[in-house]
Amino acid sequence: MSKRIAVVLFNLGGPDGPDAVEPFLFNLFNDKAIIGLPGIIRTPLARLISRRRAPMAQGNYALMGGGSPLLPETMKQADALQGLLSAALPGDEVRCFIAMRYWKPLTEQTAADVAAFAPDEILLLPLYPQFSTTTTGSSLKAWREAYKGPGQTRTVCCWPAGTSFLAAHARLIEQAFEAAGRPAGARLLFSAHGLPEKIIKAGDPYQAQIEATAAGVAARLTGDWDWRVSYQSRVGPMKWLGPNTEDEIRAASKEGRPLVIVPIAFVSEHIETLVERDIEYEEVARHEGCPAYIRAPALGVDAGFMTGLADVAVQALSRKGLDSDGSYRCTGFRNCPRAA
Repeated sequence: MSKRIAVVLFNLGGPDGPDAVEPFLFNLFNDKAIIGLPGIIRTPLARLISRRRAPMAQGNYALMGGGSPLLPETMKQADALQGLLSAALPGDEVRCFIAMRYWKPLTEQTAADVAAFAPDEILLLPLYPQFSTTTTGSSLKAWREAYKGPGQTRTVCCWPAGTSFLAAHARLIEQAFEAAGRPAGARLLFSAHGLPEKIIKAGDPYQAQIEATAAGVAARLTGDWDWRVSYQSRVGPMKWLGPNTEDEIRAASKEGRPLVIVPIAFVSEHIETLVERDIEYEEVARHEGCPAYIRAPALGVDAGFMTGLADVAVQALSRKGLDSDGSYRCTGFRNCPRAA
């Protein structure tokens, strides 16, 4: 019997123009998963932070044409995934939707669109490979609050060590390294968005999953690589996960090592890859005398990655409820959603 299947892809979102920067930042900092204060304090604080940070952020987005490329990149992934799933499930009607957490299309609008589609089944598929309460956890909570339509829901909470996911990263690293002439003595730096340490100590599995992804990718590379994990994009006075990516770039430069940097937690190009890594970090490397600064691309619509993501979706549709893709099992984390 033919079924109508809605696949909802979650991502962060990004401002689509200069005027959207401040409201985007407000939505971000007003999320309780980001600033865990009561709303009476969090909301005015979010307004203050977003107003102060907006001019600098607008300058960074201007380097990319004024807005974030994240939605167009995610739309390409949604189109590719829909095609693959339609081929894998020829008797069903599959439609992919995008729900962005902090800018359009926001979760509430996407929930209304999915309800209008009237699906028999819904698959919630975050485009965050590694689970965190601040990303996937926040997106799933927003969806549960917003969606009022029909359909049996299944959820993939994380996929940090999927075979196709790791292999796609390894292949793109090898290609970038080959294009740069395979400089000797290179250090491989898996850079992920950072989090305050207190979030990890409260039971968030993000750091452990980042490390599992990095180790899995490194194991698939040719040769014996010197690799490390680092964290970027720190904001505020709290202690964040380390080591810091910029510090690692300086250290590699002082050692005279070429550097290959990999966006290990991001599957699309956006401000943290195109500005922070391609402009700011490259300038640090150049200033410090790094022999070579090589940036592997985000996965985007890499064929191997998209095929693997389609496999994750098909397998999840055969299960009930919420689970990972089976590639990784959390142990000892209070905030693992499978324990909820």
